[in-house]
Order: sequence, then structure tokens, then C-alpha cells
Amino acid sequence: MKKIAIINGHPNKNSFNFGIAEAYRIGAEKSGSEVREIIIAELNFDPVLHFGYQQRMELEPDLLNAWETIQWADHLVWIHPVWWGGMPALMKGFIDRLFLPGFAYRYRENSVWWDKLLKGKTGHIITTLDQPGWYYRLFYGRPSINQLKKSTLEFCGVKPVKVTYLGIIRNSTDIQRSEWLQKAEELGRKQK
Repeated sequence: MKKIAIINGHPNKNSFNFGIAEAYRIGAEKSGSEVREIIIAELNFDPVLHFGYQQRMELEPDLLNAWETIQWADHLVWIHPVWWGGMPALMKGFIDRLFLPGFAYRYRENSVWWDKLLKGKTGHIITTLDQPGWYYRLFYGRPSINQLKKSTLEFCGVKPVKVTYLGIIRNSTDIQRSEWLQKAEELGRKQK
């Protein structure tokens, strides 16, 4: 049985991203997987890394609980919209505060290399766009995906990390949204 953590990075609980997360969860549970959710918008924490890495900030209880869920999971599913080419600020703050040296990775003494402390986990990014996914990749270089997939998850050892683009959300019809929800449930059933 696979252990899946769904991490929802949309700050608005009435967003379509919450429907996507729910559909994925339903599919994953139908396949026999155990699922836990991290809804970043519900967490009580300061998203600003005030001192950079010069001084460690005490982690709030919600962040400690979120980290326990991330450690528990075999598969991390990140769901978020693309805003201004990137992820929502609250989600970025969640990563800044939690994916810390000694938690997610560890630099080796007197070396440019590091240990990837999340090795053995896989990931999937499901992101919504107001442009076609091909356009986001071709013309913008998919900055939010590069940041989350390459510079965060793979840097910490999560591999492979698959990506699914859903959109164009802004002009979508009820039929299109229903198809995307079915796709999210199917992804959950296949544990991808």
C-alpha cells in the first residue's frame, strides 16, 4: 500500500485546485493507498524566512506536523496554480520554512556536494494554468516547475517527479473541468 501526501498550495479553499486535490485523493484511496493531506492555507506559520540560513527559526507545530507527513509519505503530490509564472507566495514560504538543511538535505563538510535526505520518495506536480501547458513550457521555460521539481524536490532526492498541466482554467467550461477532475482521479488511482 502506497502512502501519499497531497500538498495543496492554493490559498483559496474555494478554488478549483481543491477539487483537483479531492479527486486525486478519491482515486488514490480507491486504489488502496493511504492518503494524508497538507492544506497550506490552513496551517498557522510565518511564511517568511526572516534570517535566511544564518539563524534557525523555531518551527511552528503545524510545520512540524506537515514535516512528519512528508517524511511518512512515499509519494508527494503537489497541487498549485501558476501565478506570474510561479507558485503562490504562501506555498513558497512553506517550502522556505520547511525544506531546510538537516531536514531535506545536508551539505557535506568541506565539499560542494550534499546528501539528499528525501531519497526514495517520488513526486507529482499538478498545476493549473491560464495558458496552454505547451506555451508555458516553450515560451516561459516553466519556471514554477523548474523551481519545485528541479531546485527543490530533486535537489532533496525526490525522484522521479512527474508533471501534469491543467488549463486553460480562466475560460474553461463545466465539461472541461469535469474532465480534468476525472483525470485527477485517474492519476490518483494509478498512484502517479
